[in-house]
Amino acid sequence: MLQLPDSPSCMKKLASVEDSYELCRQITAKYAKTFYPGTLLMKEAKRRRAMWAIYAWCRRTDELVDGPAAAITTLETLDRWEQHLESVFAGHPLEDYDVALVDALQNFPLEIQPFRDMIAGQRMDLCWSRYKTFEELHLYCYRVAGTVGLMSTAVMGVDTTRDTAAWNQDKEPYIPTDEAIALGIASQLTNILRDVGEDARRGRIYIPLEDLAKFNYTEQDLFNGVVDDRWRELVRFQIRRTREIYAKAEKGISYLAPSARLPVWSALILYSQILDRIERNQYDVFRQRAYVPNLQKLCSLPTALLRAQVL
Repeated sequence: MLQLPDSPSCMKKLASVEDSYELCRQITAKYAKTFYPGTLLMKEAKRRRAMWAIYAWCRRTDELVDGPAAAITTLETLDRWEQHLESVFAGHPLEDYDVALVDALQNFPLEIQPFRDMIAGQRMDLCWSRYKTFEELHLYCYRVAGTVGLMSTAVMGVDTTRDTAAWNQDKEPYIPTDEAIALGIASQLTNILRDVGEDARRGRIYIPLEDLAKFNYTEQDLFNGVVDDRWRELVRFQIRRTREIYAKAEKGISYLAPSARLPVWSALILYSQILDRIERNQYDVFRQRAYVPNLQKLCSLPTALLRAQVL
């Protein structure tokens, strides 16, 4: 059960800053198999640890709706979690994991709104199990994943030396906000395609119903795990759209601080390779989980490094 900010539990002794960051690192390493390797490529420990603190908060938020206690989560639960968030941003951690996030807030210009928007995305998960249009799904993806792009950009920073010409001296550095959001949305769309079977077993369909209708594929077909030409064409369409959003995200990486480009390129390449795996599995996401093997992840690093240096 979540504790309200004025709960007596806030008087308990919490973890030290170092121990809290270690807890955040552990949860990131355990659950973020694609995201975590990218954080290890960050040169500055302060930025790397802040990313773990952000991931731990996002994971805990997601667990409210998709975790073991999801059955007892209500809109009121999420309201209390938002109060918890406000306490953290006020500098008052309530749980061990919060200590690291409070420290990160002191080091980086993180704003509360993306965190609030993510909670709004969890509210959508409580109330919706279908999305009629891509516009509805796009809003959901922004809230649960595009927000992570905004949080991450605040930690990674931007390149303040990119425009050094005299006529650009008075200009503010370009902040690739739209591109950061695009990377989050593309990653979430990738997760949706990878997890179609798992979501179906929970009675959820994230692929827009208008897209199902476009390819004459029914909800019952999806629940039955039917893989035929209709399904393959439907998934090809979803993959094309997702890759277009990845392409938009790529355009913003060169505006990030140089030390941030390698981990972001790495994360983008690894996530997009999940789409390659879906294709290799003949679009059967019901019986085969698409994942990128560790060896392939390692082999992708030179490509990420090259792009980080020249693009």
